[in-house]
Amino acid sequence: MATEEPTFPLRLTEAQRRLVAELVPHYTARLDLDHGNQRTPRLTLQELKEIGRACRAVVPRTLTGMERNSLRHVTDAVEDAVAKFSEDKIHRIPAGERLYQFRITLKDIWPPVWRRIQVKDCSLDKLHEHIQTTMGWTNSHLHRFMIDGVLHGDPDLLCEGWEDEVQPVDSLHTKISTIVPENGKQLRFEYEYDFGDDWEHEILFEGCLRAARGARYPLCVDGARACPPEDVGGVSGYEEYLEVLANPEHEEHESYLHWRGRFDPEVFDADKATKRMRRGLPNWRQGRWM
Repeated sequence: MATEEPTFPLRLTEAQRRLVAELVPHYTARLDLDHGNQRTPRLTLQELKEIGRACRAVVPRTLTGMERNSLRHVTDAVEDAVAKFSEDKIHRIPAGERLYQFRITLKDIWPPVWRRIQVKDCSLDKLHEHIQTTMGWTNSHLHRFMIDGVLHGDPDLLCEGWEDEVQPVDSLHTKISTIVPENGKQLRFEYEYDFGDDWEHEILFEGCLRAARGARYPLCVDGARACPPEDVGGVSGYEEYLEVLANPEHEEHESYLHWRGRFDPEVFDADKATKRMRRGLPNWRQGRWM
């Protein structure tokens, strides 16, 4: 069964509704012209946008000031409704029900290693934990975010022993809701893990959703392929690692198997990733990273 497109209220006077009916007559039946005073017809977003375009187009050619004022009022009301009810507007969803959806892609690996997650508002530090657990990393090294050219991270860890380092924006006190666009548009930023292996990730904020009633979060929705093992030597080391594992005749084959055991780069389970996300990383700040 097809899902009906949602409709939204537009409060207009009788005079305003009659002007709209003249401009877009196929909406006449929807505008409740048989009744006076103010009425509130319900229209889809596309219908609201069409009415707004029609009204704006004729304002310069309108002969009387009264009609111009009416058309401007309609245009303003339509713009307010579109701004309020558009799907890409975060404020349509109450803060307590709001989910932030991200796609996380490990760079320079092909076929790609990626995850799609849904989380409630939290600090960037907590988002780091979600990335670690959904990807399959062990949080054994330092990390940082780069957002619009600005470094974000834990100042105590990133600048430890380096007095001349530029202080990052503190990720422990920076929430997701303060970095994503207010209109809910997509945003790309960078996440780097392990400054030796240099695992660079593209984080794409895909938009906001309403949390499903009774559902638990965080949630790994889907993804593909296992992330590389820790300390494998970055992208080039990982490529060599896979080549050696795939060749039983290679002189290093047994030592690689002994190091990590069997490894299937194609294996990924979103349910298991979700469980890891919900367990989190207990007491991880008690350690130190490289």
